[in-house]
Amino acid sequence: MSINVQNITPVIGAEVSGIDLTQIDEVTAASLRRLLADRGVLVFRDQQLDHAAHKRAAACFGTGELHYHPLATASGSADPAVLTVKATANSTYAAGDGWHTDVSCDPAPIRASLLYMHEMPESGGGDTVFASMTEAYALLSEPVQELIGNLRAVHDGALPWRQAYGKEPAAGTEYNRTAHPMVIAHPDNGKPLLWVNRGFTTKIQGVTALESRALLEMLFQHIESTPRIQCRVRWDKHTLVIWDNIATQHHAVWDYFPHTRHAERVSVIGGELQAA
Repeated sequence: MSINVQNITPVIGAEVSGIDLTQIDEVTAASLRRLLADRGVLVFRDQQLDHAAHKRAAACFGTGELHYHPLATASGSADPAVLTVKATANSTYAAGDGWHTDVSCDPAPIRASLLYMHEMPESGGGDTVFASMTEAYALLSEPVQELIGNLRAVHDGALPWRQAYGKEPAAGTEYNRTAHPMVIAHPDNGKPLLWVNRGFTTKIQGVTALESRALLEMLFQHIESTPRIQCRVRWDKHTLVIWDNIATQHHAVWDYFPHTRHAERVSVIGGELQAA
């Protein structure tokens, strides 16, 4: 295949054409892995993917082991590896409507996520904004880099229920809760990157509660309010987007209520994170 690449911004994201994701050979897969490590977000238009093809494409990344989301079957999917992401006129919230990294509470977090769009809002909207955590770290001052480079933060899987969904997790439900380094090394290129996110990170270990809140809020606002580290992806029906879940965060903008946006996500697991 002859792959064509057009960067979305100088820092993050690329539109990729000239490829049929149902026909990926190992040479193409290796090229896409290198491109994903470099750009963080890859956008493919006009793809025709059933569940089998979607999962085959995902298996080209990370360990190749697909992630089974605890809410996959509850979302209406018959396949535990395929998470339905859908908001309608009856929704009280939209999944992903807030800055986060997918399931960063896991001991070995998701390496890459692949979201395939089935239905777009009639009104338009429903974009996803991505941010580079490599660039977010690089823009911090040296004293702050040195400070957080020696710290670990707790990521709690119950936090989205309380923060995004506005409810307590069901009694007896267990969610992963993991302390990760705040600065990790990218598993492919070794570059240092910031590893905290508003969606799952609850506190920094070894400091006071006040210090933890202040430092985390500063880092969250740094990520969310720095346009130069971000790109915005406009979706169409049959668009598939792959994002490096280690090196990016994202925010799915819910600006289309009461219209419907329907997609499906397949993710692949990575290894344990290593401090930079």
